[in-house]
Amino acid sequence: MEKLLADKDFRVSSSCGIFGMMSYSGRRFNGSAIIKAMRNMRERSNGLGGGFAAYGIYPEYASLYAFHLIYEDEMAREETERLLSTYCDVEKGEPIPHGYTEKIREAPILWRYFLLPKKEMLRDKGEEDFIVELVMHINRKIPGAFVASSGKNMGIFKGVGYPEDIGEFYRLDEYEGYTWIAHGRFPTNSVAWWGGAHPFGILDWSVVHNGEISSYGINRRFLSANGYDCTLFTDTEVIAYLVDLLVRRHGLSFELMAKVMCAPLWEEIEVLPPEEKELYKTLRVIYSEALVNGPFAIIIGYPDGMIGLTDRIKLRPLVAAEDDYMLYISSEEGAIREICPSLKRVWMPKAGEPVIGKIGEKGYATEQYLPGVQDYKR
Repeated sequence: MEKLLADKDFRVSSSCGIFGMMSYSGRRFNGSAIIKAMRNMRERSNGLGGGFAAYGIYPEYASLYAFHLIYEDEMAREETERLLSTYCDVEKGEPIPHGYTEKIREAPILWRYFLLPKKEMLRDKGEEDFIVELVMHINRKIPGAFVASSGKNMGIFKGVGYPEDIGEFYRLDEYEGYTWIAHGRFPTNSVAWWGGAHPFGILDWSVVHNGEISSYGINRRFLSANGYDCTLFTDTEVIAYLVDLLVRRHGLSFELMAKVMCAPLWEEIEVLPPEEKELYKTLRVIYSEALVNGPFAIIIGYPDGMIGLTDRIKLRPLVAAEDDYMLYISSEEGAIREICPSLKRVWMPKAGEPVIGKIGEKGYATEQYLPGVQDYKR
């Protein structure tokens, strides 16, 4: 009885593990290291979801969109392939390589396609907008078909299981990429299914998330008005679409994207210098429905690097670190040191301030040095 009473209030408020690593030089490396890092944070997961996104893994198809599809049945696959062949030139379609393991004995149908939209389909829109519409159409209109990723020279590999088991299932040690992000899921208010595991992606963006988005309803309505349909039964999906809308379509910098999603409080805006005050007031008015509320820490992958970001009061942990060649972002420092014991710099990013890593930079990741940022060497 005492044990039952002791457990009735038990909850893991900071669970889900996220991890990202990128090479500043663009050197590619296989998935073994990030699988090892995620294994170090196994207690942050409960076996109901794990996944990885990798960039640079399809150099032979770098100019083509790589669609990763999750199908519930063959009927969904056949209908999707008819649609793709109607609107796109599909250079190759094949099962995503995987192997059943002791921990993962069954899976949905997993397929990938390398394609480009047919030129006649692009009369009144850009190529990327067409791809977004195509993804939305498949997810919304074809029962049992879900697009896991749709970018160029990248892919998302996810499923139901612990992340290290998902990595083994997809044989990620056979892929080489220059940026990897990963997630171990501990779902609290959504179902566990293969399409609902993280990362979530659209075009070249991928997102992993620890936390809960309490603004999901208004964020979803805002995205719907801008052509994005949230159909994957989890709050994290809105973040991936917000990044695409704000950065690609509206042209905001990553810093301004962070100030929209993690907007300063009104009392903080009021004491800013006049130009900054006007800018942030304008952003809050225009993008009021893109403000992301609730506790969160996220890592965003994109072709030129990765970004780390937390909510405005940092209710979920995030740590960043560097050596001469790599940038790491993680829920825990221990996971970083598991694969890189000797680090030149470790810091705790300030709440709401992005850590921005870019391929080709020799120097350190972009981050604003503000009071509260801990920066130390070991």
